[in-house]
Amino acid sequence: MFDTKIALIVRNDLASWQRLNVVAFLASGVAAAAPEVMGEPYVAANGQRYGNMLGQPMLVFEASLDGLQRAHRQGLERELTLIPYVFSMFSTGHDEANRQAFPAENPDQLNLVGLAVRGPKKAVDKAVKGLSLHP
Repeated sequence: MFDTKIALIVRNDLASWQRLNVVAFLASGVAAAAPEVMGEPYVAANGQRYGNMLGQPMLVFEASLDGLQRAHRQGLERELTLIPYVFSMFSTGHDEANRQAFPAENPDQLNLVGLAVRGPKKAVDKAVKGLSLHP
């Protein structure tokens, strides 16, 4: 049905509120990076209009830091769309501060707490191979 796949990976040692926060930010990153995956707005029977959402499913996985870093490397090798969320972003209060914190990371060993991966199904499957779906 879909030529592409979207996977959101969140670190397994985070508090529940942190996991949910990371997943929400990663999903917004996918929407921004691939606006063509947005569905149409919803309209209720009475004509009330609502916003739109992504038009394809997203799978949510959990992983250790090592698992996230492996998925990141696989995604880079396969030239997938990647949206990273690093631990230092938890201590910032806004997007500009996030974008200043990110380049301070070692690009070869990002301290990832989340990663969105989008691309051809088989390539995404290889990037998330061995990871567990989030319970």
